[in-house]
Amino acid sequence: MTFSISHVVSAALVSAAVVYSLDRWLLSRRHLHDKNPVVKSGSTHVKNEAIIKEQLARNYAFLGDDGVQKVRNSFVIVVGLGGVGSHAAHMLLRSGVEISIERLNRHAVATQSDVGTPKPDCLAAHLLQIAPHATIEPIISLFSQANASKLLANSPDYVVDCIDNMETKIDLLAYCHAHNIRVVSAMGAGAKSDPSRIQIADISDTFEDPLARATRRGLRARGIENGITVVYSTEKPGEVKLLPLAEEKAEEAGEFAVLPNFRVRILPVLGTIPALFGCAIASYVITELAQFKVKPLAVQARDAMYMRIHRDLSQRELNVFKSRVHIPLNIRDIGYIVEEIWFGKSALSGTFDKCVLTRWDITKPADFGNLICLSKSEAQIHDKLKPDELASYYSVDFLSYVD
Repeated sequence: MTFSISHVVSAALVSAAVVYSLDRWLLSRRHLHDKNPVVKSGSTHVKNEAIIKEQLARNYAFLGDDGVQKVRNSFVIVVGLGGVGSHAAHMLLRSGVEISIERLNRHAVATQSDVGTPKPDCLAAHLLQIAPHATIEPIISLFSQANASKLLANSPDYVVDCIDNMETKIDLLAYCHAHNIRVVSAMGAGAKSDPSRIQIADISDTFEDPLARATRRGLRARGIENGITVVYSTEKPGEVKLLPLAEEKAEEAGEFAVLPNFRVRILPVLGTIPALFGCAIASYVITELAQFKVKPLAVQARDAMYMRIHRDLSQRELNVFKSRVHIPLNIRDIGYIVEEIWFGKSALSGTFDKCVLTRWDITKPADFGNLICLSKSEAQIHDKLKPDELASYYSVDFLSYVD
């Protein structure tokens, strides 16, 4: 698989690399003001097809000969070699198709001895140990709309976006969309800790992800509503906040940014989540390239559940509360209430089985502020409780939790 890796250094500095399957891997780096690239060659190992097939034996068993051959013949560009990109690139390389270290715990191959080594150089050195016949030519360049056609040249079969700078991210995605280049984009892994909330979906179907929301807004400004696949988390951001600069440095915050307008505070990241984002991206790209169709079902399956809950709520309003008033909630609203307010489970027992929404105060209409998630049997009891009976039926802790 031909494989290109790019690393965003601050807002728009990109180091690119091209991996030519397990046949040869070309990673390049150019200093910003250098007109001629500095070339570093890998070892001169001769390709041994028997060894390569042994390395990819499990992929051959899973994807079949034709599928693996399509992967090996493809060309992928990964932009951004941070916590997500390094893991995505690493797993893509191992499937036949990857570091200045900011946080060692977030990167796929970094060790303490790699501190201070540029990400492309570090990753290249480690990946040469996986594919020792690779040839490496490091390059660092500035990614922008002006040179996008050069950096994304040679008709890549896929582009993997792992950039966290918004303007550069939008530029990359808009370019891919305009030129019909398949792209999968990583959304925000910061301040997240629940691996079960990681989803693969179209950008238009994302929710509870601030980076996805900003990306949607930026793409919409360029006339793009959908058509871009993303990996994101539906986990509601918790108590983790940006780490502030020291008080004595706050007035000179701009001096700590590598380039103007760069973020100078850090959003804490649990190292395992970017790794899972990267592995999810790699799995998606590999199966797409191999034409081994894997249709992400999590969002669709949840949509079916939300539709059922919405239908049940409508029937409960009519049959139990004798209300013919239209419920001012759509399927997405129901999903938000179930997942983000009640975490997809009964507020009372914590069960995930056969949950429904019903009025908390039966004298008030069903709306965002007056719906609670309970099991079906719990709801049947709750629907008979008048507001002044709640305190005698439920515990103080539960009442406090609901409030």
